[in-house]
Amino acid sequence: MEIYLLLGFVVLITHFLEGITGFGCTVLALPFAIMLVGTKQAVPVLLFLALLLALYIVVIDRKKIVWKEFFKIVLFVGLGLPVGMLTFTYLNEVVLKYILGVFMIVVSIRGLLAFVMSLNENKLPKWILDILLFIGGFIHGAFASGGPLVVIYAKKALPDKSNFRATICMLWVTLNTVMLTQNLVMGKMTSEIWEIIAICMPFLLVGTLAGNWAHHHIKDKYFTQIVYGVLLVSGLFMFR
Repeated sequence: MEIYLLLGFVVLITHFLEGITGFGCTVLALPFAIMLVGTKQAVPVLLFLALLLALYIVVIDRKKIVWKEFFKIVLFVGLGLPVGMLTFTYLNEVVLKYILGVFMIVVSIRGLLAFVMSLNENKLPKWILDILLFIGGFIHGAFASGGPLVVIYAKKALPDKSNFRATICMLWVTLNTVMLTQNLVMGKMTSEIWEIIAICMPFLLVGTLAGNWAHHHIKDKYFTQIVYGVLLVSGLFMFR
C-alpha cells in the first residue's frame, strides 16, 4: 500500500504542474511510476490519468481552444505519427531520446535566460515550426515522447497562457483517446490497472484542482518561465 501512496504523491505533483501548463505530467511521472509499479502498469495508468486531466481542462476552457491551431497541429503530428510507428524497429531509442533531450534543454535554457538578460528572440521561421510538429509526431509514434516538440511549437503559436493550455490539452485528449482505445482492444487495461487508477484518483483530483487554481493566478511572464522550466526538466528526464 505504501508503494501506491508514493505513486499517488507523484501523480499529485506532476498533475499539479500539468494543471498549470497543460503538459508534462506523463514524461515527468513515468520514471518514478515505473520504479514503483513497473512499466506494464505505469504506462496505461498514467495514460488514463493524463486523459482525465486534459479532458477536465478542455471542458472548463473549451472556449479558449484555438481550433485553427489545433487542427494544424493534429495534421502535422498525424503525418509524423505513423512514420514513427512504422520505423520504430529500425531506430536507436537511446540515441534519439538523447538528441531530443539535448534539443529540449537548449531551447528551455534559452527561454529561461531571456528573462534575466537581453537576448535577440527572433521568431523561428514558420517552416521550422511545422517541421517540429512533424518530428514531434514521428517521435511520439516511435517512443511516445514527442510532446515536448509540440509544446515548443505551441508556445510560439499560442502566446496567451489559457489558449496554449486549452489547445494543447485538446491534442492530448485526441491522442490519448486513440491510445486508450487501443489498450482496451488489446486487453491491456487489467483489473490491477483499474485498481491502481482508483487509488490515484484522489491525488489526481487534488493536483488538478490546485494546478487549475494556480494557472489562473500566475502572471503570464511567470507562466512562460514555468513552461520552459517543465520543458527543461522533461529534457533532463530523457537521459534517465
